[in-house]
Amino acid sequence: MDNLTHTAIGLFLARTGLRRLSPYATPMIVLAANAPDVDFVTALGGSLNYLHYHRHLTHGLIAMPVMALLCVAIVRVCVRKPVHWPGAFLAALIALASHLALDWTNVYGVRMLLPFSGEWLRLDTTHVFDLWIWSMCALGIAGPFLARLVGSEIASGGSRARHHGRGAAWIVLLTVLLYYFGRGVIHARAVTSLTSRLYEDAIPVRAIATPDPVNPMRWRGVVETDGAYVVQELNLALPDPAAARPEVFHKPDPDPAIDAARRTFTIQEFLRFSQFPLWRVSPWPAMENARLVEIFDMRFGTPVAPGFMAKAIVDGRGAVVETEFHFGSPRPR
Repeated sequence: MDNLTHTAIGLFLARTGLRRLSPYATPMIVLAANAPDVDFVTALGGSLNYLHYHRHLTHGLIAMPVMALLCVAIVRVCVRKPVHWPGAFLAALIALASHLALDWTNVYGVRMLLPFSGEWLRLDTTHVFDLWIWSMCALGIAGPFLARLVGSEIASGGSRARHHGRGAAWIVLLTVLLYYFGRGVIHARAVTSLTSRLYEDAIPVRAIATPDPVNPMRWRGVVETDGAYVVQELNLALPDPAAARPEVFHKPDPDPAIDAARRTFTIQEFLRFSQFPLWRVSPWPAMENARLVEIFDMRFGTPVAPGFMAKAIVDGRGAVVETEFHFGSPRPR
């Protein structure tokens, strides 16, 4: 998820009572709720380096205790005052778990089992930027302040004032949890709708449904058959969810240029990430008998509108002379 959501969830966790576990627990919890995304610094090494290390070991279950201790230590050094280490560690650990759980719901995925397994775990139920979660968090933050403006907090007395926002925090967290459950149920319906159809008379091998950031009933389906990838827009609010005309992208025949590209570091790194890779081979006119090999992760785009993609230029002798990775459409040459 985005860091605004992680920050808000961390704040609500603190307000539910975790901030009582230690002095300065709230900044520790908010820091820990965002800490795994420290891997953004790897972007300094280039986009391919970022692809390799994003949601890497900092998002692993095995790293959680170390990350929690670091968050507590950072706040302890900054405030220069004593903290209750066991309580602070527990609070930071819970906040870290919330980060991994939220990232797990996205189509991007998370590698929680590193270093024992590099498998990408994902639920595909929510977009990285979810408007409804933002709205719930905004209401949960604004509600207690609005209540204070009308005097409810002032009239309640000192003991309850110390628990400012606790009720709203619990309501938001439970509502978000129910929202995720509902998205999971709708997602299962979307996948069932995709796999219950034939595509150019071919049976689906596998399918995913990726969420819309605004409309929970709208999904982008990607279906793989033996010979093609099919992109099917779904609207589960309609009598026929798949009323829109699908886009079909056929897989290429076996090609030595693909085999040559597959052996390069860039393409291998991309294949470790890509869950639905589509290859495309075309002539490369800048060199005699050269071929352009492209590979697209169909979860994030298509050859018409690329998202995550990599490419390799293979010369007439079958040697790869250039490779590139892009987060979006390739730069014009």
